[in-house]
Amino acid sequence: MKSTAMMIVSVAATCAVPHLAAAQPHTPSRVDLAWNRYYEHDEINDAMRRIARAYPDLVRIESIGESLQGREMLVAVVNPKDSGDDLEKPAMWIDGNIHGNEIQAGEVVLYTLWYLARSYGTNERLTQVMDDYAFYLMPSVNPDGRTAWFAEAATPHSFRGNLRPVDNDRDGLVDEDPPDDLDGDGHITSMWREDPNGRWIRSQTDPRIFERVASDEKGNWTRLGSEGIDNDSDGRINEDGIGSDDMNRNWPSDWQPTYVQGGAGPYPLSAPEVRAVAEFIYARPNIAAAQSYHNTGGMILRGPGASYRADEYSRADRSVYAEIANIGEDILPYYDSMVISEDLYTVHGGFVTWTAEQLGVISFTNELMTTAKYFQRNVSRPTPEQTWLWRDRIAFGELFTDYTEYDHPKYGKVLIGGTNKWASRSTPTFMLEEECHRNFAFTMLHADAMPKLMVDRVDVQSLGPRTWQITFEIRNEKLIPTRTGRQQSKRIGQPDLLTVTGRGITPVASGRLGDWFDDDMQAVRHEPGRMLVPDGIWGRSGRIFRFIVTGSEGGTASFTYTAEQARNLQFDVELREEE
Repeated sequence: MKSTAMMIVSVAATCAVPHLAAAQPHTPSRVDLAWNRYYEHDEINDAMRRIARAYPDLVRIESIGESLQGREMLVAVVNPKDSGDDLEKPAMWIDGNIHGNEIQAGEVVLYTLWYLARSYGTNERLTQVMDDYAFYLMPSVNPDGRTAWFAEAATPHSFRGNLRPVDNDRDGLVDEDPPDDLDGDGHITSMWREDPNGRWIRSQTDPRIFERVASDEKGNWTRLGSEGIDNDSDGRINEDGIGSDDMNRNWPSDWQPTYVQGGAGPYPLSAPEVRAVAEFIYARPNIAAAQSYHNTGGMILRGPGASYRADEYSRADRSVYAEIANIGEDILPYYDSMVISEDLYTVHGGFVTWTAEQLGVISFTNELMTTAKYFQRNVSRPTPEQTWLWRDRIAFGELFTDYTEYDHPKYGKVLIGGTNKWASRSTPTFMLEEECHRNFAFTMLHADAMPKLMVDRVDVQSLGPRTWQITFEIRNEKLIPTRTGRQQSKRIGQPDLLTVTGRGITPVASGRLGDWFDDDMQAVRHEPGRMLVPDGIWGRSGRIFRFIVTGSEGGTASFTYTAEQARNLQFDVELREEE
């Protein structure tokens, strides 16, 4: 059973906060991490353990399983030991890097862990957030894909999935003909061949640029695709690369088979990484908020993933999403609040649609990084000239491999080169810390909206010998309700419960009132000492309850309000009229 916050009728409930020094924006961390670089998977796990060792009363590490290739999957639990068990508090799930190539997502989650740890006891606002709520942080849901992206030659889009071997060309072999790093630059770039009937010409002013000709014109170059050779001698090139499932299409809510949703996997939760996360979350109904980080595009996304599920998001829930996202647009310059199915594309079996639609949890995906930030002005997409200015004058040529000749076994003389795997999607390292911090701030906005209950006005009246009428209001101070509209409509989870107990206390009747001056009580029919509240308590509002009990004057009636996604509230009422 959850622990409870105690209160006597005339005393407001408070949460103990440790003595705080003045806010210190430069409070040193006990763990030295740089935020102008990227960390490989093993380095992330090591950093998580170092933080837990440095802050043992705040952070603990749980291993929740292994990836397909046997890499350990770690979750950091952030919860001050003196604030109650994490399972007894509303909690937020935060993850990143479910797509292996979306690497800065891992950095944002690791930064969140690092910043929370260094802030407890020194930053008043964040200390209060950690006292009120627990956090479950998983920087890398796809450790195999992340590891491969760093270790192998790749494009910005490579190793997105979970590296499950797949026979793409149906020849009985798996992953036998991937792209090849023919020029040895550590990246998979492009191959070009001269062709009198080609569709491209090479710029006379900048030989790095190939320009497509009009449909009624002839060019003299043909793009051959990604660099590679025919490894399996079947006459085709790069037709059976490293297989994978898209783990952001493998969740149970609105899952569709691969002929509808590419990359969905053979069945929901078939990926061991996805199953491990799902089992962790299913076991924690106290999770009241979820955040997943991806790249790219500068978006604050919410469900539905498919337009035919739009009506399943109640007006009340949409208002919660809108308030958080609208403030988020100010916190995150050049980011736009968007609905996945309306403003992006259809996604079946996505993570945040699973948490939102099957679990009823207020959930966001942030697509990190947007090229609109390159020049810190309102440019939705840089022009080609601006893009080359960026590559040459700010990135100093590090995003491009110059074209070189290569004697290809099938095509003869070709050119190999072009933009490398760092050229897009990934936040430039000199911009990384700001990206991490602003998204961390958005997550804290979301976290601080989770439910927090208090008892407000209490009125005790004597109705006769040993008979008392007790009326009170329970309020939710924060934006997110104790039960979302989705949870109410689909009966997800347990309804809230209000009970009364006490030595010599016998409940006679109970119910809810429409307002403080309403005497028309919606009475509980069978067990007046136990009142189910299936619609919970909405954000920044309250509900008024009335109990009629018998008991001796001076006795104490103890009330407990229990909610899966709010800390339990207990308060005592003395049976005595005010004089």
